[in-house]
Amino acid sequence: MRARYGIPLGITALGAACVGYATGIEARSFRLRRVSVPVLPPGMHPLRVLQVSDVHMVRGQRKKQRWLQALAGLRPDFVVNTGDNLSDPEAVPEALDALGPLMEYPGAYVFGSNDYYGPKLRNPARYLFEKASGRYGLNGNPPVVGAVHNPWEGLRDAFDTAGWIGLSNARGRLKLPGGQEVAFTGLDDPHIKRDRYGEVAGGPEPDADVSLAVVHAPYLRVLDAFTADRYPLILAGHTHGGQLCIPFYGALVTNCDLDTERVKGLSTHRAGGHRAYLHVSAGCGTNRYTPARFACPPEATLLTLTERE
Repeated sequence: MRARYGIPLGITALGAACVGYATGIEARSFRLRRVSVPVLPPGMHPLRVLQVSDVHMVRGQRKKQRWLQALAGLRPDFVVNTGDNLSDPEAVPEALDALGPLMEYPGAYVFGSNDYYGPKLRNPARYLFEKASGRYGLNGNPPVVGAVHNPWEGLRDAFDTAGWIGLSNARGRLKLPGGQEVAFTGLDDPHIKRDRYGEVAGGPEPDADVSLAVVHAPYLRVLDAFTADRYPLILAGHTHGGQLCIPFYGALVTNCDLDTERVKGLSTHRAGGHRAYLHVSAGCGTNRYTPARFACPPEATLLTLTERE
């Protein structure tokens, strides 16, 4: 009798322990990654860029708020927010409170689908199956029935008031306190087909010290366009680093058509005979209905831009 029920009970206990760890410990084990990217002109002083992504703020997430606030102590040269700040339509004040100290620095931002629409309760197993089989989110369809409108306008207004540059199908420039000029080209979220590359095409601005490309979801059509236009670095988020990964194997899905080998961190992309660096942030949050991360802790990244090789 013990042998008959011992193994199933052991498997159940192990599964429960993994769920408890993924939701109660790892999802709140915030990390800072540091990466160097050689993209600046020769002789230019290094620039420190803090990338924050996929905050997915829900009311009451005090530890996440405190951690985000503390990132201001890194004193970056500028901040890039790659979207999906919300996972609760009533969490705008808390998201802005968390990001408030970072908004004292120059910055730029794009939005993701979760800034525009609230999440829906879904079966996590179905989510993994759909993503593994190549089905990605709304993909340009009208919002699913019952989708909640998130008050993203409040985020936009606060970011703009702080002097952050909105890059949803737009270009912009930051003049840093040290005198350097950084140009940006950004797109609205490709995950829901709001990207309009034709409106911003044309490549880097030649009179800027460096030009960066920014987008929420790293779909291949967008990466190809930016790379063919000779942008040296593309910043993106969206993937959550796979969110539920297998130790010593990695991510099962990316939630877009990017391969799992580049689901997070620094890599390269080639298109049109050119090469660009790609940095995908694993983000620091989760959908409110799947508040778990496994073998993929939440993160922000401090990128140091250095002279190109």
